[in-house]
This record gives sequence, structure tokens and C-alpha cells, in this order.
Amino acid sequence: MRVVVTDAEVTLADVLSLRLALDDPLEEGTELVLRHRASGVERDIALGNPGAEIRDATLAVSLSPLTLTAGRWDAYLRRDGRRLRLRSVDPGFSLDHLDTYALSKRTLAYRAYRTRTGFLALKISEAEPGAEVRAIWFREGRFEVTGLLAYTGLDDDDSRHEARLSLHRRQAAVAPAPTVATVATVQGVRFHAAVSLVDVLAADPGCSGTWEPSLEVAGVPTPLRLTSRLDDIDGKRRRLHYPAAKIDGVPIRPCYTADDELRIEVGG
Repeated sequence: MRVVVTDAEVTLADVLSLRLALDDPLEEGTELVLRHRASGVERDIALGNPGAEIRDATLAVSLSPLTLTAGRWDAYLRRDGRRLRLRSVDPGFSLDHLDTYALSKRTLAYRAYRTRTGFLALKISEAEPGAEVRAIWFREGRFEVTGLLAYTGLDDDDSRHEARLSLHRRQAAVAPAPTVATVATVQGVRFHAAVSLVDVLAADPGCSGTWEPSLEVAGVPTPLRLTSRLDDIDGKRRRLHYPAAKIDGVPIRPCYTADDELRIEVGG
């Protein structure tokens, strides 16, 4: 049995939609198997007899009832005790789709993608509300950032929301930690903010360290972390390196943590 996934997408209703190219039709008793890569836990979905054409079949599987946990899940077809890992020619990536998907409030985010070795897999992650970074600048002595709000449930329209961007200095020895805040612009789910780097240095003179930015938005109950996760680049701490700006001789640069949260590093 030779099967290739030609189109794979998780819809806005969290339904895994697959189009398959087959040498033979799917037979009754064929199962779709999703296997958690780390734990080996499996979920079996009976496909029955779809009545597929010889070279084309379309499958739709609702993911929410499967109680899938966060992590990577590999996809297989199983028939008569034989299991075949699903090859895919669809990269499964659309930035516009990811942005639209993130407009709804969710507890889990599901994404179909093609692995580096050419197989179909699902990436499942916690979907906490956040401020997704789209662009960063250090110019004219300011740190500027733009992006969109993810998983907040706010509408992507022209309505404006009161907002504030804050930078908090991470340090255990001093309480309260130094903070710099500025008014941010939020229209619909799009945001823009700029912070004076001179003010950042003045808030904690002579000290090197890391500052954590967060965005407070009216109508959203908790401050939003600035992240960069709605794309196909994992591990930005290793892959993205920004040049440092120098303010009064002190180097300042943006960077990402291991889980793709934005930070501002001062000195060092």
C-alpha cells in the first residue's frame, strides 16, 4: 500500500483534513494512528470504508475528542496488522492561516506539518494568550516592536484598546524589580509599542542583565508575554541573532529564550 499526503491542514474547528494519493483504495478496517513521539502513546481512528477513488481520498478527523497532549505526534495508516508511516509532500505551513487560527481562544493549538524526513506529523502546544512578535527595531535610541495578539478572543477589526508595554528587570536580590513602561497602540489584534533605551538604562544604572517585556491590554485579564511561535522556526535563541545597539557605550540587544519568548539583554 503506497500512500502520500498531498494536502494537510488543521481547520479552524480543529479538524485534521487530509487529501491522500493512493495506489489502492482504502479498505474497511483501515485505521489512522497518531503516535506521541516522546511517550509512545497512540490514538487509533477507525476510517471504515471511505469508498475512496483509486488515486484520491479525503479524510477529516476531529482532534479535540482524541484528548491529545502537547508534543509531536507522528501519523501512520494501519491495515491487517501492518503499519505504514504517512509520507507528505505538503509543507503544511501558511502564515496567514496560523494568524487566523490564533484569533480564537483555545487551550491547545494543533498544527499539521511535514517533518524534515518527509513524513506527516502534528505539533500540539499550549495555547495561552500572548503577544506574537512580527518585527523588532532598535532605532533613534528606542526599542520598537510590532505584532498581533494570539488566542485572546479579541476581534481583528478597527476597534482600539488601551494598552501598555512594560519591561521588567529580572533580578532576585532587589524587590521590587526596576520597571519601564510606555503606552502601546492596539487596534483590533495588531499592536505597536516603542520604549526609550535611555529610560531602560536610567531605571537600573550600571547594571547588566535581562529585561522581560509584557503587554497589558484592556479586556485581556493577564499581561501578555511577547513571543514568536506562529511560524515554522523553532529554537530562535540559536537561529536568530540581532546586532547590538549601543546607548552611552552600553550594548543592548533583543534575544529569545529556549521557548521563544522575547527578552532584552543589557550589557555583557
